[in-house]
Parts: sequence; structure tokens; C-alpha cells
Amino acid sequence: MSDINYKEVLLKPIFKGNPVTVLVLGICSSLAVTVQMEGACVMALSVIIVTGLSSFVASILRNTIPNRIRIIVQLVVVSLMVILVDQILKAYAYSVSKTLSVYVGLIITNCIVMGRIEAFALGNKPIPSLLDGLANGAGYGLILVVVAFFREILGSGTLFGMRIIPQSFYDAGYMDNGLIILPPMALILLGIIVWIQRSIQKDLQEK
Repeated sequence: MSDINYKEVLLKPIFKGNPVTVLVLGICSSLAVTVQMEGACVMALSVIIVTGLSSFVASILRNTIPNRIRIIVQLVVVSLMVILVDQILKAYAYSVSKTLSVYVGLIITNCIVMGRIEAFALGNKPIPSLLDGLANGAGYGLILVVVAFFREILGSGTLFGMRIIPQSFYDAGYMDNGLIILPPMALILLGIIVWIQRSIQKDLQEK
């Protein structure tokens, strides 16, 4: 593409073209790492970095990659970025890395990362590709954080491990909703977010 609308590249993946709620990509990790805000934020940041850097490197290499092996090259690039992120987490945030378990490594299989390389990075220059990757990672991360916010505060009464709901509420009979920290409730919350977003988009289109 010769003319890049940078505003659209940066903003579309956040709402109008969100990779999770609109394109329905990356659902598994959206359900698996959203019990607590800390894990969700780290996972979101990891995906932003991997998606942005993978798209950037793939764009640099786009004219040198033979078409018949492009998927293999993309996997190598993405794997390298994921390994770097995983090792950094183990070195500087080991407890979070241990909590996220295999899910950081599974970023390699995240459809968002490979999808943006195929759909954008292989046809555009490095800087727009970097921005597209970062924006799509941010759109994914936003959904993780929103889902984790409601799951942690309603399921544990905390945010980032700190008590938010006053003890007086518990003394008055309030109880944490243990059901909401189970995977099925994450799916229901995600469904509600999708419904709200598409309703808003429908209203805007009608206007």
C-alpha cells in the first residue's frame, strides 16, 4: 500500500476492528489468563511486543522470503520474539511468568500475530507494519484487561491483589462470586462485551 492512513492503522484495531471481539481471534488465552489483572496485563504487554516486533521484522524480510516457505519463516520470527519475551519474564517477573505457565509460549500459535503478518506486514513497509502490530496487540490487550477487571473484582474482591471491596461489605453478608473466576464465566463476559460493542457499532451506522 502506498498511502497509509496511520490514524486508522492505530485506532481501528482498538474498537471497530478489534481482533478479539470483531474478528474473534485469540479467544483461548482471553479466557485462560484473565482471572487476575496482573497476569492479564503482563500477557497483554507480551502480545503487544510480540505482534509489533514480528510484523516489523517480517516486513523488513518481505521481499526476500520465497512464497513457498513464508509460513515457516513467519513462525521462526514469531518464535524468536516469544522466546525473548518469555526469557525476560522469567528473569524479571518470575512469579508472573510461573502463573501464566505455558500461555506465553502459546503466543506463537495466536492467530492475531500470524494474521497481521499475512494481512498487513507482508504488503507494507516496516514502520506501518510495526504500528499495525502494536495496535492489534493493544486491541487484544484491552479485552484481556476489561475481562480480568470484572473477574478479579467480583470473584476475589481485589485488583492487582489489593483488597478493593471493604471488609464492611463482607461483614454485612457480601460474598465473592466464585463462579465468575471459572472459564465459562470468562466466555460469558466476553460475549457481553461483543454484544455491547456490536450494538454500539450498529447504532453508529444507523445514524
